[in-house]
Amino acid sequence: MKTWKEFIFKGLGLNIIKPQVFHRREVIDANDGIEYITRTKFNNGVTAIVEKTLIVNPAGTISFGSENASFFFRPKEWISGRDIYYIDTRHLTKNTCLFLTACLQKIASFYPYNFGLFPRLLEKEKIMLPIDNQGNPDYNYMDEYMLRLSLKVESDYNELSSASKILNPRLDISNWQEVPISDLFQVVKGSRLTKKDMKDGTTPFIGASSANNGITAYIANNSELHPANTITVAYNGSVGESFYQKIPFWASDDINVLYPKFPLTRNIAMFLIPILKKKGQNYAFIDKWNKEAMENDTIKIPVKPNGTPDFEYMNRFIETLASHTKDHLNKLSQI
Repeated sequence: MKTWKEFIFKGLGLNIIKPQVFHRREVIDANDGIEYITRTKFNNGVTAIVEKTLIVNPAGTISFGSENASFFFRPKEWISGRDIYYIDTRHLTKNTCLFLTACLQKIASFYPYNFGLFPRLLEKEKIMLPIDNQGNPDYNYMDEYMLRLSLKVESDYNELSSASKILNPRLDISNWQEVPISDLFQVVKGSRLTKKDMKDGTTPFIGASSANNGITAYIANNSELHPANTITVAYNGSVGESFYQKIPFWASDDINVLYPKFPLTRNIAMFLIPILKKKGQNYAFIDKWNKEAMENDTIKIPVKPNGTPDFEYMNRFIETLASHTKDHLNKLSQI
């Protein structure tokens, strides 16, 4: 903004028009109609789509409400509610008008709802604008700037739209069956370790936390470590919070550790964890999901025709989900 200059709005030669007023009761809603503009800060000022009247306001203008002072570019013909005005900018391009609208909105911030921005006040206001070599408002620069910006926004929008189409695969659980947790895992209760007995180190200490993979400290104590490639489940505190542990760790006495009775992979663990977490929510307010309760409980999982757990399906599902997520992140990264 080094080459910008302050202008009195009236000196810009832009006329402020008071349009014909139509009260809400005077207009009729219509699906294929014309925009009805009122004193709102939302939806570009559009309150309704109504039947076209004999008197309409021109497209290519900038509207503002005296009692909300929000400026909006009007790309189409429109009908006005009460206390709405417009700046006649039909001789300027759409992009230039969008640039001016953003600059004018700075003025709006000084006018609360109960202190209206009427034309006589707007005419006295100052507005910062880029200037050309003669010191006049540089409308060409405004047009080109907004064109570049709109192309960038369009590109970003297309990337977001593309990312949003990368849908997560949906699950058909109609053939899933309840399987005892004890058939899948050996449930091992964690061990108590007080803060005063903890020694600083690099081994994860898993507590009843819903964050950071359950890790609440790093310790050097190693007398009660659990092996990697297991799942921790909080049965107290954040009941049901479950995490895959890829390295050896110490589990607090608020944690049950699930030792797999099958070849557990990270993908299979990632599939089972939300199921365990959902099941654990049943115990959040009625009882603790202790070792004995968990051993006697079941979870609903996909099974093969012979009734055995379909671990291959679980693994493939997470692989697909991970691939979709990676694509989604790549799209967002490009933005």
